[in-house]
Amino acid sequence: MRKPPKSKKARKQKRESEVEEIKVLNSWIESQKPDCGSNPMSLPPLPTKSPIGRLDSTPTFSRYAGTTSFHQLPISKRTKDALRRANFTHMTDIQRASLPHALCGRDILGAAKTGSGKTLAFVIPVVEKLHRERWNPEDGVGSIIISPTRELAAQTFDVLKWVGKYHNFSAGLLIGGRKDVQVEKERVNGLNILVCTPGRLLQHMDETPNFDCSQLQVLVLDEADRILDVGFKKTLNAIISQLPKRRQTLLFSATQTKSVQDLARLSLKDPEYLSVHEKSTRATPNHLQQTAVIVPLDQKIDMLWSFIKAHLNSRILVFLSTRKQVKFVFEAFKKLRPGIPLKCLHGKMKQEGRMGTYSQFHEKPSVLFSTDVASRGLDFNKAVDWVVQVDCPEDVASYIHRVGRTARYHSEGRSVLFLMPSEQKMLEKLDAARIPIQCIKANNKRLQPVSSLLSSLLVKYPDTLLGLAKRAFITYLKSIQNHKDKEIFDVSKLPLNEFSASMGLPMTPRIRSSNQKMKSKTAGELYPIGEPESSDMENGLEIPKEELDIGDLNDEEVDNDVLLTNEGTEEGTKIGDYVPATRLMEKRKLKLTIKKPVGTRTVFDDSCNPISPFAKMAGTIHASDPILLDELKDKKQKYYDKVREELKRSEPEDKILDHQRCNEKRRKEKMKRSRVNEGEEEQDDLSDSKDEYRPCKRVKNEKCKGKEGVRC
Repeated sequence: MRKPPKSKKARKQKRESEVEEIKVLNSWIESQKPDCGSNPMSLPPLPTKSPIGRLDSTPTFSRYAGTTSFHQLPISKRTKDALRRANFTHMTDIQRASLPHALCGRDILGAAKTGSGKTLAFVIPVVEKLHRERWNPEDGVGSIIISPTRELAAQTFDVLKWVGKYHNFSAGLLIGGRKDVQVEKERVNGLNILVCTPGRLLQHMDETPNFDCSQLQVLVLDEADRILDVGFKKTLNAIISQLPKRRQTLLFSATQTKSVQDLARLSLKDPEYLSVHEKSTRATPNHLQQTAVIVPLDQKIDMLWSFIKAHLNSRILVFLSTRKQVKFVFEAFKKLRPGIPLKCLHGKMKQEGRMGTYSQFHEKPSVLFSTDVASRGLDFNKAVDWVVQVDCPEDVASYIHRVGRTARYHSEGRSVLFLMPSEQKMLEKLDAARIPIQCIKANNKRLQPVSSLLSSLLVKYPDTLLGLAKRAFITYLKSIQNHKDKEIFDVSKLPLNEFSASMGLPMTPRIRSSNQKMKSKTAGELYPIGEPESSDMENGLEIPKEELDIGDLNDEEVDNDVLLTNEGTEEGTKIGDYVPATRLMEKRKLKLTIKKPVGTRTVFDDSCNPISPFAKMAGTIHASDPILLDELKDKKQKYYDKVREELKRSEPEDKILDHQRCNEKRRKEKMKRSRVNEGEEEQDDLSDSKDEYRPCKRVKNEKCKGKEGVRC
């Protein structure tokens, strides 16, 4: 923030110069505005120097549509000085296409590749609009920028501080997971620009007294396709209903929506659709090298471990499907100590931990395990060398956003996608979306199996790792089952027993499923119907004969000392051969042979005469007396009938007691898990795939209200 001049005369001269500058800017914008529906990139570039015309009788202004530098745009001197100080001189493609239209006050639908500078394309129009309107802190909220995740909102706020360094606007960052909500409520009415997540913005609209957005000038949706998705539908509808319809709306994303229903919800008026890379030969950055590896499900963890061990001097961003998987792999690998710092990022972490992890990943080579919470818009200060997708993304858009964390701007990057044999149809969809990706096989000779080590860790840490492994296994299967594209994601084709063994689990966990294609054998345990695809040619895809050599993926950064060698091994053994994990023997039914002789018991009296074992019930009976033996048989039969009747009478009560004991055991386990999760999770946190602002769960049983340990 620039300090105002001390003298009144200087302040008066400054105000007059600002008023004159705003008049010139408005005249310049109005006289040279581009035609509706045109793409300024198609116009020839202007000369390097294009001075602003003066307000005389016949003012003349240079054309700003088609310019390549920021100083050729009709923007204020304060903004130009801030851009020059931040080393922003030349515009990117999306900035050249959108800024001339946005400065005119038109609605924008901007689509461009990841890392192409979309944030600056909407921050500059926001600042310039409020500057030309002479907005001040007393005018209230003039612009709202909505981002789907906290990290992206914080990153956008940093860019806003660079661009508005010399302006006098007040701006605030409103995101969940922070304890200073009361402080925000006291100051939010005096902020001009709000950078926020949907959940926290709706919270202030509902709870903050006198929160007013009736004078809103500009609304921005960053990563618009994600915000318009089902997960944010209710929250966004509630927000839009409280905003004025007469405003400028800017939507930017790497995969932009064209849905008429979504655009109608936002009350857009003749928006300019600008897709600068729509006719490009590839939908991903040009400097990105993309590889897909066919890896069975039970070897994914071994492949990930081997990959990390081979790239100890790189920044690696690893994507997994669920939060439980991230926590399990992170905790297990941290105990195995691969030789490189490990970090994790997911939606249920506390805000301080999330921001600390995000900032620490910039400092030195490390591995960051993350869910899709880090796949949207995050721009790491130092380039990410590798993006590893252990689990197949849900669709092509998710793949584009994931790999977009590397090869940003003009830097280079590499990505690896682990595909199971049943997921090979994803290659066809990526090829149809103009994504060049090379598919190769994995070299199993270079694998370093860790499944046996994971088994040892689960035995050593049963209270932490064992529970994480089970929940990771279950949540992964549920995520596959919830994916919409059933041609690629089919739970029935997954080798469940082998997968659980690769995670170190002694037995395959039992899960409940409503899928009709799955059948239950023992207490809800899932078993696949049909055999999984074993041939690489069954899906019509021809796999090249090249093999993925773990040590040759990045020759410049491979540490050959950590790779397996043949020194110090016994004869007849091959290093790197895949070793299946150890499992406990499954319970099998005991087979009895009827013809096998059955042993008998003979009891003798004091005279060494054999007597029946039940003779004590009727006294000492000689075995040679047939009358007494018949009486004994009758007594035995009566005794058996009596015991049988008693068992029948007590059976219902025993079943009820056993059922109560089972319920009590499950309730205690659930309470224990809830206490552990309450230390890590927050109710207003952004989940991996749903809305950030969620109400608490309803209480199913009225008896549990008010009891300690029961979550509402």
